[in-house]
Amino acid sequence: MATLAKLTITPEKGDKVEVMFNPREYTITKATPWKHHDIQGLDAPTLEFTSGEPYRCQFELFFDRYEEGKSVREVTDKIEKLATVHQELHRPPTALLTWGTGLAFKCVLESFSLRFTLFLDDGTPVRAVMNTVWKEFSPAEEQLKGNPRHSADHTKRRVVKQGDTLSWIAGKEYDDPSKWRVIADANGIDDPLTLSPGTELVIPPIL
Repeated sequence: MATLAKLTITPEKGDKVEVMFNPREYTITKATPWKHHDIQGLDAPTLEFTSGEPYRCQFELFFDRYEEGKSVREVTDKIEKLATVHQELHRPPTALLTWGTGLAFKCVLESFSLRFTLFLDDGTPVRAVMNTVWKEFSPAEEQLKGNPRHSADHTKRRVVKQGDTLSWIAGKEYDDPSKWRVIADANGIDDPLTLSPGTELVIPPIL
């Protein structure tokens, strides 16, 4: 018989936590915001993508140490520490959530709520429910390595130098000289051969 895989929380600093009871379910969410630009005369605003939101994973954890007669704080405190500044890191630690082969999520603890529901006669909490929200942690270099960008991803400005042409600039900015018309249209240039040195051009992103 296969061994039951437990959800495990492994922080970069601190004690690893194997949950007492696997959650019944978990929810993954992600938002992709687009900025609105209102333009007079149009029926709808134009949309511009700037940056995506991180994935979020949300689940509820249940702790019960009534039979042992021990405080659940010995376990919940380890998770709480992921929401506070670590003295060596000078920030809260990142963590890796794993659950068998179904989940591997590098993240930070964004928020939690902890409810104690059963106590010993001396007030020791022996049962608790903890709702947690974990936010994806993905440094820029890792994102670019895993999903390299092949076009300009934000609007730039470039000053024309002697000898520059729109096709040469498009080759530098987009790796494709044939996309010179994108720059021409963004700057209201009718004749691509009449570029004046010192002119500042807007280099729009290619969507």
